[in-house]
Amino acid sequence: MLLQLSQAGSPNSMSFCSKRHIQCALGTRSTLSVVWYLNMGNLLKVLTCTDLEQGPNFFLDFENAQPTESEKEIYNQVNVVLKDAEGILEDLQSYRGAGHEIREAIQHPADEKLQEKAWGAVVPLVGKLKKFYEFSQRLEAALRGLLGALTSTPYSPTQHLEREQALAKQFAEILHFTLRFDELKMTNPAIQNDFSYYRRTLSRMRINNVPAEGENEVNNELANRMSLFYAEATPMLKTLSDATTKFVSENKNLPIENTTDCLSTMASVCRVMLETPEYRSRFTNEETVSFCLRVMVGVIILYDHVHPVGAFAKTSKIDMKGCIKVLKDQPPNSVEGLLNALRYTTKHLNDETTSKQIRSMLQ
Repeated sequence: MLLQLSQAGSPNSMSFCSKRHIQCALGTRSTLSVVWYLNMGNLLKVLTCTDLEQGPNFFLDFENAQPTESEKEIYNQVNVVLKDAEGILEDLQSYRGAGHEIREAIQHPADEKLQEKAWGAVVPLVGKLKKFYEFSQRLEAALRGLLGALTSTPYSPTQHLEREQALAKQFAEILHFTLRFDELKMTNPAIQNDFSYYRRTLSRMRINNVPAEGENEVNNELANRMSLFYAEATPMLKTLSDATTKFVSENKNLPIENTTDCLSTMASVCRVMLETPEYRSRFTNEETVSFCLRVMVGVIILYDHVHPVGAFAKTSKIDMKGCIKVLKDQPPNSVEGLLNALRYTTKHLNDETTSKQIRSMLQ
């Protein structure tokens, strides 16, 4: 039997090949031979074994991947955006809203001091909401740049993710940020309440010809766009879904499979790393597990919105049963939000093409 092995110079791209797989390829050779192959330390791909799992099987170094020379231009552009991501999350997490001031103003409409106090409380908060919205536009541009790099010919999506691990890591960081942002937004009703009050008050001021401090900050056109953004349950995810769909439609010379295969490959890589002890043991940071889980769910949702039949159909290139099982193998309180994201923010879960087993797994 022919055994083909390919090697990669970088330890970051080392793939795990299980003892069972190598035994399948070597037939009845000794265990010592198997151990020798396992300890070669390079990327092993057993091409002739029919027992191999479906999908890519390599380690993507989310902790330490550094850009190669060919990655640096895109990497540096995206890095300018990502360095502000943590600050955005901190601002959103500390967002308390002006609920008290707004209630007082509504209950006492004739009290000018209370009206001014509520307006004074809301204006700076709307400034923060504007910053969040503008960051979503920057994130969209960064994502489109990464998609262009990770789906270009002549390499396959798997080859891109193996070769360009620093860009793959940035793609993962965008998805990780997106799910964290949307989780925080969904649990903070003050955001929409504040913005609705701002728009109502601004409209009333305009009718009464009252100069509105803060209007120059968020004019009517921008307020309309922000209103649509915050009306979404998961605004950042919607932004990324729309950006990915737009990327596909604008690059008609690029097969849609290049984009959807990039997403399904990332989901498979995350699943394999999470369920394979040999890979998981290479994580040096405890938070890398939750990072992988979020990224896996993020690309599943993105795939489901972009692919014509979605992530849950039998023809999907994502092993949904395997991904859900990985989620359910974690402590329940740590993944309930991610399971809810699959339940409520995907597009095709309730289609007829989704098996009863997958539906029951998500109940």
